[in-house]
Amino acid sequence: MEGTVLCAANHAPLTPISFLERAALVYPDRPAVVASGPAAAPPRTWRETRARCLRLAAALAGLGVARHDVVAVFAQNIPAFCELHFGIPMAGAVICALNSRLDAGMASVLLQHSEAKVVFVDAALLDTAREALRLMSEAGARPPTVVLIEEVLDEPAVPADHHQYHEYEALLSSSASPDLAIRWPADENEPIALNYTSGTTSRPKGVVYSHRGAYLNSLASVLLNDMTALPVYLWTVPMFHCNGWCLVWGVAAQGGTNVCLRKVTSAAIFDSVARHGVTHMGGAPTVLSMIVNATAEERRPLPGGRPVTVMTGGAPPPPPVLFRMEELGFLVIHSYGLTETYGPATVCTWKPEWDALPAAERAAIKSRQGLHHLGLEVDVKDPATMRGVPADGRTMGEVMFRGNTVMSGYLKDAAATAEAMAGGWLRSGDLAVRHGDGYVKILDRSKDIIISGGENISTIEVEAALFAHPAVAEAAVVGRPDEYWGETPCAFVTLKDGGSVGAEEVMAFCRARLPRYMAPRTVVFVDELPKTATGKVQKFTLREKAKAMGSISRSKL
Repeated sequence: MEGTVLCAANHAPLTPISFLERAALVYPDRPAVVASGPAAAPPRTWRETRARCLRLAAALAGLGVARHDVVAVFAQNIPAFCELHFGIPMAGAVICALNSRLDAGMASVLLQHSEAKVVFVDAALLDTAREALRLMSEAGARPPTVVLIEEVLDEPAVPADHHQYHEYEALLSSSASPDLAIRWPADENEPIALNYTSGTTSRPKGVVYSHRGAYLNSLASVLLNDMTALPVYLWTVPMFHCNGWCLVWGVAAQGGTNVCLRKVTSAAIFDSVARHGVTHMGGAPTVLSMIVNATAEERRPLPGGRPVTVMTGGAPPPPPVLFRMEELGFLVIHSYGLTETYGPATVCTWKPEWDALPAAERAAIKSRQGLHHLGLEVDVKDPATMRGVPADGRTMGEVMFRGNTVMSGYLKDAAATAEAMAGGWLRSGDLAVRHGDGYVKILDRSKDIIISGGENISTIEVEAALFAHPAVAEAAVVGRPDEYWGETPCAFVTLKDGGSVGAEEVMAFCRARLPRYMAPRTVVFVDELPKTATGKVQKFTLREKAKAMGSISRSKL
């Protein structure tokens, strides 16, 4: 309209860096970050955290990190990881949070693909990181500068040769004054984060997040979690998962406290909740299973008798787990999303009228993926016609998204980006129906990804490891229900003529070549794999067979 302008007074690039700035002003002396455990150091306040993040940004600049350079982090959920989510963007760089469960081969590939200039390494993961750097050198790639985080907590002592690397605390102490100017983004669509969908060695897919998308999804995640001011958030979600579902930034927006937990166990969860007054947490169904299967000795009363809100995703929580969680005082919120949507994109928003339903019906509703949050929209469409399917609970289509919290694209892969966003919608590859109320319910994953303990497992990678065995002729991998992990890889294998090998030997062979969580926990030998007329393996048939075998009883890998 006439007389309006767009200028510095009414327009500034959206960025989650601003959440830290506000938290340090409004809640300067409130605890920002604390490591859980009886021997943990005192918490750091928001004032201290901002000062440390500014020193971190200055240190990165001193190491030659420029705008849009990638800085990787290979760590478990430790306090430094929270600081790195702010300090790296404050230096104008892009944070690449690597899966702490990667093996050296995959870590090496992703460090090369991302072209990380610096990598911050948790001392507990140094052996894996060192091997990854060696593999990079062998491949002719230039390894990144290493900064070692010596916050070992309950881990073994730092190796004696650690002095060859920069050390995190020393780097912060020697950097410039905390008055250093922040490198704010000139454009809110500039990149802030790079997250890999999997550790595939053949075609890594790096998902690029923008400052704008991270800002909006952080606020959406706060709303999804019913997170009011001053929450106490227990980090049972890995911070490498979509930047902790954007809640590393979201907790700062509310002036909350991050309770960092290196190792997630049922005893550690209850102890942290009681010790720190935890109000919110999250995680895959495996975390819920830990809670409900905790022994009487491990359990502690919830502080103040108030419920702890738990957001879960990855796979629908089984009804018995939901019942038990409610009995123990935990309020479960079921969400669904992709790396490409900054983490949770839908939520099964609960309606008061459902409270009176029988327990089984409540659990069935809560297992749905629900509807989108405020940052984007979701639909279930026929992928050929791009028309929405009827909300009849029967007609299947593909889940698709569009909106402000959809990724900027795949790093160095314009073709994959164009394919994923063809038709103006992000295609998830997940098959679902819509119920009469519009709520989405996923029925299958068309890409055959197995979700185990919240981790995405590519069946192609597992099959490649199986095919490397000299006795294996053919192999196909599907998910088998698992009481603890949700589902785990189940391999159907045909042997070469004269081949003789046992299931345990095959599983051990895979464990030697894959991260342990990716290796099959079930191996079934068959005479031939079911195939279509064109020779494609009928995985839906194998999934039914795996399901008919029943769920693997609770045990840890």
